Parts: sequence; C-alpha cells; structure tokens
Amino acid sequence: MIKNILVPTDFSSQAESALKVAAQIAIKNNASIYLLHILELPMHLTDLMSTGAPAAAPEAVFFMKQAHSKFEELMEKEYLKDIEVIETVSFEDIHTGINEASEKNNVDIIVMGSHGSTGFEELFIGSNAEKVVRTSKKPVLVIKEECQLFDINDFVYATNFDDEDRDCLVAANDFAKSIAANLHLVWVNTANGFKTTYETEEKMNKMIAGLGIENYTLNIYNDITVEKGIFNFAGSVNAGMIGISTHGRKGLSHFINGSLGEDVVNHAKRPVITFKILS
Repeated sequence: MIKNILVPTDFSSQAESALKVAAQIAIKNNASIYLLHILELPMHLTDLMSTGAPAAAPEAVFFMKQAHSKFEELMEKEYLKDIEVIETVSFEDIHTGINEASEKNNVDIIVMGSHGSTGFEELFIGSNAEKVVRTSKKPVLVIKEECQLFDINDFVYATNFDDEDRDCLVAANDFAKSIAANLHLVWVNTANGFKTTYETEEKMNKMIAGLGIENYTLNIYNDITVEKGIFNFAGSVNAGMIGISTHGRKGLSHFINGSLGEDVVNHAKRPVITFKILS
C-alpha cells in the first residue's frame, strides 16, 4: 500500500504533470504527498547559510518567499482537493535533497517529471530523472508528457526472472495492485542472449511460484535489443506504463556498462517506474 508520495518540483509544467499523477495515486490509496522544492541558492548564499551567518538572511528570505508563493498557487489546484500535501524545501543538490527527503519522510514512491535527454546531452549530462533513478533506493515513477488522467489498465514489467529481481518483481506487483492495473511480465529474447521457449518458460514459472502474484500474464517477446523489445511489446498491448529494475551503477562502471533502466527512462514516451535492486 502506498501511503507517502514524494514529488520534487521546480514549478515547471513537467513537474506539475507529475504532481497530477501523484494526486491520482494518492486518492486511490488515501496517501499523503510530500511536495519538495530544491532551492538552488547562489553558492555564496549557500556557504553563508551553512555557517549561520546573519548576512545571508535577507536574500535567502527573498528566495524562500518566492518558493512559498509558488507553493500557495499549487495548493489551490482543484486536483489536490482533499489530499494532505506537505510542503518542504531543501538547500541540497537535487539528488541528495530527494534521497534525504524520501528517507526522512518514509516515502513509498517518488513521482517526478522529466524532459528526457538524448545523444550528446544524454552521454555527458543525463536528465535529473535519470540521476535520481540511479541513486534512489525507492521506486521512481517518471512522467514525460502531460497526463490529465492516470488511468492505467495495463502495466508492462520487463524482467529476466533472475533471483536478484525477485523483490523488484514483488514490488511491481504491489504497485500494479495499488493502481488496479493488469500486470504483463515480459522476457525480451535477443540474438545475443537467446534462450529457447522451453528454457524461458521454465525460468519464468520457477520465479513466479510462491510469490503470490495474481492477475498477470507471462510473455516472451523477440526483438533486436532488449530496450526496443520493451517498447514494442508495450505498444502491442497498449500498455499505459512500463516498469523495470535497475542496479544503479555509478562512475566508471556506469559509463562502461550503462543501465537499461536509465535508458528506458530517457527514451520512453510512456510513464516508467523503476525499482532498485538492493542485493
């Protein structure tokens, strides 16, 4: 059951799209929303505030008032009616601020908007959503486009059915229940990692046995790459969203190996939820 939802906001249209989705999830689960704004003060103010210097106060108060005014505008939105929304501001960098807020408030899921990034920008910068996906221990739901109605009937979760993905698969099933969606589990078969139907089905059934997962389908989909297979299968069942686990690789390991979860977050047009493999 989802009880606490964290929504980072920079007050952009993408962030508001994520807030609209969070509001609909909150209503279905009687959950609270923690609305987090990362206040990116000029470096000299951040340094002064960390030392408690009074000189920082006037300018810092100005930025705080601006943020509070934007919070008040959001709180008047009709879609937030009857939902408990707790405003919070952080002076940390965006990834530290989000992770600390998620732990402090015991959130069950982070919902955030994203522009996505591609090509040169993706290689050297990456989107904020991608970086949060890489570092967060909590599930992260990324919303790319305006989403007036988050009414998901079919949810595709891509997995290789390895033991390390067991907890994530259970979490994906719990999330599907929380939004009353049908769960479609898919194994993408590629030439590089080819397995026979017999091998694949045996592994699928072995994983599923004893997990108590209900209302699901098991699927094998053949494609050129795993990423393309996920997108094409999601399109074939008209899925409202995609789920995938991620290792959250960092540094040189991430540069060399990449992360399928982060690539899917960056390139998908549908909402994507990621679950961190913690083992």
